[in-house]
Amino acid sequence: MSKYRFFFGLLLLLLVSCTTIGPQSVNPYNTESSTPGIDSNEGIVITPTVSYTPTQIPTAVPTATATPGPSPTPAPATYFYFEQGVNPLTGLPVGDPGILNRRPVMIKVSNWPREGRPHAGLTSADLVFEYFIGYQMNRFLAVYYGEDAEIVGPVRSGRLVDAQLAQLYQGLLAYGNADPQVDEVLVEVLGERSLTFNALPCPPMCGESTHSATGVFADSGALTAYARENGIDNTPPDLRGMYFQPEAPEGDASGLKLRVEYANFSIMEWRYDPEMGNYQLWEEFDREGVLEMGLMTDRNNDKAVAFENVIVMYAEYLEYAPSLHDIVLQDAQGYQPALLFRDGRVNYATWRVPEGERPIVFESPDGQPLPLKPGKTWVVIMGQSSRTTQPAGGDWTIYFDLP
Repeated sequence: MSKYRFFFGLLLLLLVSCTTIGPQSVNPYNTESSTPGIDSNEGIVITPTVSYTPTQIPTAVPTATATPGPSPTPAPATYFYFEQGVNPLTGLPVGDPGILNRRPVMIKVSNWPREGRPHAGLTSADLVFEYFIGYQMNRFLAVYYGEDAEIVGPVRSGRLVDAQLAQLYQGLLAYGNADPQVDEVLVEVLGERSLTFNALPCPPMCGESTHSATGVFADSGALTAYARENGIDNTPPDLRGMYFQPEAPEGDASGLKLRVEYANFSIMEWRYDPEMGNYQLWEEFDREGVLEMGLMTDRNNDKAVAFENVIVMYAEYLEYAPSLHDIVLQDAQGYQPALLFRDGRVNYATWRVPEGERPIVFESPDGQPLPLKPGKTWVVIMGQSSRTTQPAGGDWTIYFDLP
């Protein structure tokens, strides 16, 4: 079975095209028991050596009959050469090529509670990973390589998946305090590249408490300096794996808006701005007891949080407790489905991890490197049971769900 046919089978299970389905008709959430703000895993036993067993993605359409076949053996990945001074995470030249002579700096940024918004430093990140942390909430891991931000945050606790992401991008991982068992995993995997608030001076991380919505902020450039001054290996890794192309591909469907709902009170929305050629982030906020959507800005510069590419990855979550998860990335088998939003269009795609210490590779269904738009990329990691719908035209809605 060809890779294209395999992916198309997955696509039939994932996508509901041209169907009017809204939050009122699809509600996989138990919002009555949700507890925003919880960030504790006390008493949870973690087994770092758990054996990952990826499963097929369940159908998003109850009446669908298509069944994907076995994943074909992946072909060797294509790694493109980047000229000196070009950032392999954005495909763009940097002002000072010397800034690339280091490891990426990866900083945990809180999205909950809302009092911590607007975030600081997201507009300076090359990559941002977004994932579920429990209780219908999400968190970000911002990657700084071609540009730094003196204020990044609010910084919150590390999670199990951060160990994998920091290994894939060979970065320094800066986070607040973590559950002792989670922290043990992060330190075991990353060693001296695991940088916590309690162990760092000010700068590079300043504040009083990572359990406060606005308690701690980091300086990505100062984290690089700290690593060099303290003998932490800061050798620049090979970060090739992404492919950039200024010309927009034809795309598979219109993609003007992407709405991601973790619950009816927890919403991320990306709206395409044709004049700027990027997607701007909107989030829910409480106006006198009524939730409304508002444009998110960076508190450092008041600019809109906007990214040229928004990628949705469908991956397997492993749940140990309501607020304790890992995600199968390094051990994912074969090709996994993804969606790329760029230039107002949706491109059907796949993702995979050919090597455990190399970046995630994104490809088109026919096995070619996925042409990202030169610029910044936001990656949303959705659970395999998440419902993907296209309510109308270029609007897409994904309702997060776990198996």
